[in-house]
Amino acid sequence: MSVPATKADRIQLLSPWLYHWWIRDDRLNNFRSESYAVLTPAGKVLIDPLPLAAEALAGLGQVAAICLTQRNHQRSAWAYRRKLRVPVYAPRGDYALDETPDQEFVEDGDLPDRLAAIAVRGLPNGLALVVESDQGTGAIFCGDLITRDEDGPYRFPVQPGFFDPAEALHGLERLTELPADSLCPAHGAPAATGCRELLQGVAEREQRAAKPPHR
Repeated sequence: MSVPATKADRIQLLSPWLYHWWIRDDRLNNFRSESYAVLTPAGKVLIDPLPLAAEALAGLGQVAAICLTQRNHQRSAWAYRRKLRVPVYAPRGDYALDETPDQEFVEDGDLPDRLAAIAVRGLPNGLALVVESDQGTGAIFCGDLITRDEDGPYRFPVQPGFFDPAEALHGLERLTELPADSLCPAHGAPAATGCRELLQGVAEREQRAAKPPHR
C-alpha cells in the first residue's frame, strides 16, 4: 500500500498526553489525513502514523509501539517499525497488509498499556481505539468511522459499498457512553474536548438525513 509523499514537520499537543500531526494526503486528492501519539508508561504509542520529518520524529522521544485503527491505515507503520524497532498492532481481518504485524487484535484484545479496542459497526474489520490517561481524561481514535470537511461538522464517510451508515448509527451510541474528551478521526481535524456531544451531533444529523421527506 502506498505511503503519502508529504511529511508533517510539526506535532501539535492536544493534551499533556495526546499528540497530533496531519498532512494534505496526495493519495486522497489532498484531503486531510491525521495521526496521533499517546503517552504511556512505556513510551509513546503511535496511532495510524503518517510520515514525519526527521526532526519532528526525533522530538517524539521514546516510542513503545504502533497501533492501527484499520488495516488500510498502514501508512508509515512498517518503516517506523524498522527504524524505531517497535511492534506493530493491527486489527485482525482479511484486508491484505504489506507486512506481517507483530500482534493482531480484536475487541478487548491485547494492546499496549491504557489502550483498548472496540468494534466499529458499519466498517469492515474496523476498530475504534480508546485510551484513558492518568488524569482521568480519554480519547477515541475512530479511524474512518467519523470524518470532517474543512471547518465543517463531523460526519459519516460517503463510501457506497464500503460503509454502512445504518449499522454505524446502531453502534455510535456505544461510543457516546465512553468516558472520552477528545475525538480523533483519521481524516479531519480532531477535537480536544466535547467528544460525547460531537458524536451525538453526528448521530442526530445522520438520523435526520436518513428520514424520507414529508409529502
